[in-house]
Amino acid sequence: MATITAIEKQKRRRRAFVYLEDAPPLDLRLDVVAAAGLRPGMALGSVRASELVAEDRRLGATDAALRLLAASPRSQKDLRLRLTRRGFPREAIDAAIARMRQLGYLDDAAFARFWVETRQAATPRSKRALAFELAGRGVAREHVEAAIAGRSDAEAAYEAARRRLRALHGLDYRTFQRRLGSFLSARGFGYGVARATVQRCWEETNGPSGAEAAPAGDEDD
Repeated sequence: MATITAIEKQKRRRRAFVYLEDAPPLDLRLDVVAAAGLRPGMALGSVRASELVAEDRRLGATDAALRLLAASPRSQKDLRLRLTRRGFPREAIDAAIARMRQLGYLDDAAFARFWVETRQAATPRSKRALAFELAGRGVAREHVEAAIAGRSDAEAAYEAARRRLRALHGLDYRTFQRRLGSFLSARGFGYGVARATVQRCWEETNGPSGAEAAPAGDEDD
């Protein structure tokens, strides 16, 4: 047992140093100190001290998780990675993630839907590209497939291309085809969809006459 000799609040932080006789001080949150009823002259065993430190880390990880999820929806893998980078131990991270799931703040299925809707609104891309991005964030395959179900690559490619047309104005067909095709390919669209989209955009902008294009081919979703 060690005796608490003093408790000192840290400046500009909601934490305190709990000084112990013949032992290193504990750096704890004020709410942990208050909940445990710590006071000078109180005896504190090593096991209880370790429990208080673990509780401090658990609450810290939970608060950090709340702040991260308030800033932006995240996948479970992404949240775990960010908490790990902040130095929280695994046990504290596990507890924080369990709490977030219990509160309904951490849901990979909902995150996958949010990711797809946000990406398609900002920079439309293919279902294959979206699936790759979500898989990289640790989202399970069934959630990925549900999020992209019913999406049309042809529609997404056209929307992406339409936003690019201003930058391609005045180009000859060959250059227009190469640049727009490369643009769509970089967003994961397959050859057939990209080719058909290029042809559609060219004809809508310039008319079909004089285009040096090959047949558009089949569109694949």
